Amino acid sequence: MSGIFGIIAKKDCTQDLFYGTDYHTHLGTEYGGLAVLDKELIRYIHNISQSQFKSKFYENYKHMRGNKGIGVISDSDEQPIYLNSKFGPFCIVTAGLIENKEELAAGVLRKGLSFSEVSHDGVNVPELIAKLISQGENLVDGIERMFEMIKGSCSLLILNKDGIYAARDRLGYTPLVIGKKENAWAVTAETAAFTNLEFEVIKDLNPGQIVLLNEEGVIEKNSVHNTKQICAFLWIYTGCPASSYEGVNVEVVRERCGRALARRDKDIEIDVVSGVPDSGIAHAIGYAMESKKPYRRPLIKYTPGYGRSYTPPAQETRDLIARMKLIPIKEIIEGNRIVVCEDSIVRGTQLKNFTVSKLWDCGAKEVHARPACPPLMFPCRFCLSTRSREELVARRAIGALEGKDIEDISAYLDHTTPQYREMVEWIARDLGVTTLRYQTIDDMVEAIGLPREKLCLYCWTGKCPPDEDVLSVSEEEDPVAAG
Repeated sequence: MSGIFGIIAKKDCTQDLFYGTDYHTHLGTEYGGLAVLDKELIRYIHNISQSQFKSKFYENYKHMRGNKGIGVISDSDEQPIYLNSKFGPFCIVTAGLIENKEELAAGVLRKGLSFSEVSHDGVNVPELIAKLISQGENLVDGIERMFEMIKGSCSLLILNKDGIYAARDRLGYTPLVIGKKENAWAVTAETAAFTNLEFEVIKDLNPGQIVLLNEEGVIEKNSVHNTKQICAFLWIYTGCPASSYEGVNVEVVRERCGRALARRDKDIEIDVVSGVPDSGIAHAIGYAMESKKPYRRPLIKYTPGYGRSYTPPAQETRDLIARMKLIPIKEIIEGNRIVVCEDSIVRGTQLKNFTVSKLWDCGAKEVHARPACPPLMFPCRFCLSTRSREELVARRAIGALEGKDIEDISAYLDHTTPQYREMVEWIARDLGVTTLRYQTIDDMVEAIGLPREKLCLYCWTGKCPPDEDVLSVSEEEDPVAAG
């Protein structure tokens, strides 16, 4: 997923824009972008795959001036995109995942429009979204029409002469939060961006809601009552520990997840509780608090220069980061029975090759793996949280046990069935751990603290919200060509 941030002030806003955007760096590794409006729109885009956002944009930031601006940390596409539309020029940044982007792009081309930007996997999504919006009667109408066309999710910020239009995706998979301080308003995907910039959280945008931020405040542009389905993986892994979504803090949820894991671990004896840095640490702290066992750090993340190993698109890059960033401490590991708390197990390759293997090599007596969420079974359709089915270790286990890839995996989704236990045992053998025990979905939902129906659990259950079919576009339909 990507992170987006916008600010409008009664004076120059570029310093807050620069640092506010940087607080979203954990959400993407490919591109960063800033756009400001003074007398005209100015934008900058840089590849940040091999360097930090701050170092890439520092020189641009020093020369930027304007009282309104938007920024993005992008997981795949170059953005912000500039479009000179019938509504006048605007810049746009987006976050989300569009499943039917190729069909929508084909419809745009059939209408005689063209694309000027490309990404590594085809059409540039922010440009596509901009082209869809520009076909509306106005920006608000265009955003609402776009919501009806897309299959997936899209939250966005649009910067133009009016101010900043902020729109949260139709079912609220990705968060957008409004903040205020003296003489300035801001919108962010991560409330952690507000704390040191001294913004006070005012409200979470509702799913499908569109607002305009200008120098006087926030103007609601539509009235919506959509079902909320915020991504549960935000609390488990992707979100910043200092952030809160729907008023629920990430760090607190992760501690509760760890406590729940410990409560189910009455049948093992351990010496040390540890977490895979960084996102596994809070889960481990919760486990240690509940189990009354010492939390220690057998694995140290060498932070400078290494970001998240999960987010880069290339497996080779992910593996290199995972191998280089974690440094084992033999003096803590040797001879100990260690619980290793992890946010999740996606492919299993990094945990197996660059975490578990280092513990064994340093003389661990036992290694017990405890992921803070259930087995991931379905590629994310909304936020790029998980990728293809073939990459998921749980699916590989099922294929090995069944002798083929099967469609009906319902028996493997219930943690009380023999099939589930066989799957977990297969994964444990593959990882090379003493024991493996996943979080149950009920414990995870309880740790988050929101009603189950308000959480997107698709990665674990394969079930979409009740009205997702209404919002989806089939391959046979062409809403763009239809007008």
